[in-house]
Amino acid sequence: MAAEKGAAPLSVTDAVALAKGAVSAWPTLVVNGEVSGFRGPNARSGHCYFEVKDDGASMSVIVWRGTAAKMGFELRDGLSVQLTGKFDVYKASGKLSFVASKVEAAGEGLLRQQVAELARRLEREGLMADERKRRVPVFCSRVCVVTSLSGSVIEDVKRTLARRNPLVEIDAVGCSVQGADAPATIVRALGTAASSRPDAILLVRGGGSFEDLMCFNDESVARAIAGCEVPVVTGIGHEPDTTIADMVADRRASTPTAAAESVAPAIDEVERQMLQRQVRLGRAMSAAIEVRRQRADALGRVMAASAEGELARRRVALDGFAARRCLTDPLASVRDRAADLAQTEERLHDAIPRALSRDREGVERSGRRLVEVSARLTRPAEATLARLAASLDALSPLSVLSRGYAIARDARGHVVKDAAELSAGDEVTVLLGSGSFGASVTSVNV
Repeated sequence: MAAEKGAAPLSVTDAVALAKGAVSAWPTLVVNGEVSGFRGPNARSGHCYFEVKDDGASMSVIVWRGTAAKMGFELRDGLSVQLTGKFDVYKASGKLSFVASKVEAAGEGLLRQQVAELARRLEREGLMADERKRRVPVFCSRVCVVTSLSGSVIEDVKRTLARRNPLVEIDAVGCSVQGADAPATIVRALGTAASSRPDAILLVRGGGSFEDLMCFNDESVARAIAGCEVPVVTGIGHEPDTTIADMVADRRASTPTAAAESVAPAIDEVERQMLQRQVRLGRAMSAAIEVRRQRADALGRVMAASAEGELARRRVALDGFAARRCLTDPLASVRDRAADLAQTEERLHDAIPRALSRDREGVERSGRRLVEVSARLTRPAEATLARLAASLDALSPLSVLSRGYAIARDARGHVVKDAAELSAGDEVTVLLGSGSFGASVTSVNV
């Protein structure tokens, strides 16, 4: 808007406000460009500041913290992006900036974002873990090369293997290494190569752009490498970038030639190592033999000393046995035994009478003590017995009869206690104090 003649001039604030109002009326724009001078996220605010440019111009861009958190990828210099947003004027400085409400990767950047997301997902699944990867043999006797058979890569690999170690057997399985159909052919080629059971598989191709190598960032290829029963060595030939196939492979080489060298040590190096190991083995065997010889010598000396000591002990024992009287004078033991028996007989002859005399005296003393004790023990019983005998005698019918009384018994031998028990003519026996007589009942007085 042109300034009218004679109009009052504007303050800076008013001028910036006027520009801000005019810019705010502009529509939302979608802009493609390359990130340059990236600064962020700011440590305090979390906002991102950078420029986007093309061959003809550049502009300042602001990405607020909330928008930056939703991007899903990291901004960096050189990244192609697609920005959706509006221009705005910063009042404090009057600077025109593009405020992006949406940031997306574009072109190669989008591809890199997709590859990074796939890499993170496969890593979480453990496909890139070292503990999952298979050990590649140090000396491979047979390898299978998976690559395009029409390029120079296969010939480079063959020349490298033939030069370093002509003993290595080489097989080749062809596949596409670029284009939309390449992942499927690589997966089939890996399966064919694994079925022949080589020591290792070389998955190789020459260098190229990031887009050319996208087949090696394919998920199906990564899973085929991880699931292969044979160790896989990659040599993609693109040093600045690492493909997902490189990350999943059991070993990664920077180039196809380096991959071939890693599975086929040089033949002269192998010979040198074999000679070194032969020398070390010979030294180790000599040292082991010397150690065992020394141990055998020491053991022999110990056994000899032990045998000599044992023989000396046996010799002393035999000398002791030979000096015994039973061997030097066999009848000495008989004579000693006879003398012992004679002494025993004499001791018994003297001891028996003394023992009998002591026993007799002991018996006599015991008898006297027994008589005394018996008298003491029976005296109270004798007095009691005399009392009981006197009582019994006083109660005895014989004692009564002795005083002039008589006892009459009927014919059956029963004592007649009542005259009524008798009748005239009955026979009775009358027992007196001395003797008895028979009588006939002539009369009964009741």
